[in-house]
Amino acid sequence: MTGSAGERTGSLYAAQPWLAQLTEAQRAPVDPAPTLVHAFRRSVERAPERTALAYFDGRLSYRETDALSDSVAGHLVAKGLRRGDRVAIMLQNSPHFVLALLGAWKAGATVVPLNPMYKSAEVGHVLKDAEVTALICSDRAWQGYLRETAADAPSVRIVLTGCELDLQSTNDARVLDFERLPQAADADDLIEAARAGLKPPLPDSPPEREPGPADTALISYTSGTSGTPKGAMNSHGNIMINAERQRTGHPVAEGSSYFALAPLFHITGMVAQLATCLAHAGTLVLAYRFHPQVVLDAFAEHRPAYTVGPATAFMALAAAPGATREHFASFQVIYSGGAPLPPALVEKFRAGFGPYIRNGYGLTECTAPCASVPPEKEAPVDPVSGTLSVGVPGPDTVVRIVDETGADVPFGEQGEIAVRGPQVVTGYWRLPEATAETFPDGELRTGDIGFMDSDGWLYVVDRKKDMINASGFKVWPREVEDVLYGHPAVREAAVVGVPDTYRGESVKAYVSLRPGAGTGPDELIAYCKERLAAYKYPRQVEVLPELPKTTSGKILRRELRSPR
Repeated sequence: MTGSAGERTGSLYAAQPWLAQLTEAQRAPVDPAPTLVHAFRRSVERAPERTALAYFDGRLSYRETDALSDSVAGHLVAKGLRRGDRVAIMLQNSPHFVLALLGAWKAGATVVPLNPMYKSAEVGHVLKDAEVTALICSDRAWQGYLRETAADAPSVRIVLTGCELDLQSTNDARVLDFERLPQAADADDLIEAARAGLKPPLPDSPPEREPGPADTALISYTSGTSGTPKGAMNSHGNIMINAERQRTGHPVAEGSSYFALAPLFHITGMVAQLATCLAHAGTLVLAYRFHPQVVLDAFAEHRPAYTVGPATAFMALAAAPGATREHFASFQVIYSGGAPLPPALVEKFRAGFGPYIRNGYGLTECTAPCASVPPEKEAPVDPVSGTLSVGVPGPDTVVRIVDETGADVPFGEQGEIAVRGPQVVTGYWRLPEATAETFPDGELRTGDIGFMDSDGWLYVVDRKKDMINASGFKVWPREVEDVLYGHPAVREAAVVGVPDTYRGESVKAYVSLRPGAGTGPDELIAYCKERLAAYKYPRQVEVLPELPKTTSGKILRRELRSPR
């Protein structure tokens, strides 16, 4: 298979039926800036005094954010960072993350975003695998365990630390429940380095370091929900095509507030929130980490127009004491991404709070979204499986449903989801075999099973590796989970296959309950039995206080399958 998406006329999907679901404006070509650095500078020129970053009671304007990130770039270069070196950033949602990101890119580096919840071994794997030169992290993480971890990664020779109590004075103990540490002798302070460069004469970021659209912006390590993390190489061009489609395709006015509900280290937060906001000269509202009451307070204060987050975050917000329709009244666009969105949650949320949560679908390997529900439409629900559509592909993208040989399957039939478009990465960092397997001829084979209807609506059934084989019958966990989410007592649900001497595998469900709800395994099994075929309903249900999740809100079925 060769040629662009539009040239591959031999495919059933080349006609792109999903284009009919988009408006003329949404179908129109876009001309994104070469990189987010370029787009950000245009925003600085248009609105230098507008707030770029809001962090509790702290504010940084576009002009200040530009100058501070220039200083970070200058500091990194002065410390010996070379163009193309890797800079790992391991921070929560605070201005420190944005200053570090822009500074690293202005210095010509490739950024390696790290989950702040990673333990020593996980961080160590990435530092060594990516041959990281500079590490930017919290002072607590550095002095707690990262110093020792970095000592085993010989490539790390530059360290910047930050205290997220900086750049605000509220000190909200619900999330900022830590103390400032004395500056470590073996690390420089990020904010001090940023402010040091503001003394006249003000430096510019090194012109020879200017990144281009083909340069690798990120090495984004996959979440590892189904195996060892691999580093997807997201280019600046990958980021900007999706950011520009988000910016131009939604009814959000320039300068609006965007609430960072998804973590910025995650590709969804990075592209759909941070990049889209800064390219649109908006205000990015940050609240360190997810805490339902803190988030609701921020909604009330900043009146954001846009956010995107996992379904689990919306479940938690809906269950938070004091949550009202007024908290969500300012939103023009709310998307869910990073984890499956049950239809029952969409309707419960709309009934309780007003907004309709629109689905989106993407992967690290396609730089966040490759399909989403257009802002003026609602996603259909498949009448057979009860699955909520994740939306339609964008106008630059071709999504195919393929069989084991890579051939198209007809509309309505299940197969593996394959994606081709300008947001798809070129491959994995230093893994040529995995790249060849996952990206044959540049087309991403997602490992997700789904189908597309004849109108172009895409449905994700489940992960290929998560399929349960019960007595020879295929059971997709997602279908059982969607039924469980329909029970009024269920807050979270995850379904896995467990060994069964008679069936080979049988279905087991893990659930957490809504506050104050009272139900037990027998009732939940009976509820599913009434609504599912005999081979699909769970034979076992275990109630847990919380289900294990990634920081981005994706439930870790792998951990539930492992012996505990």
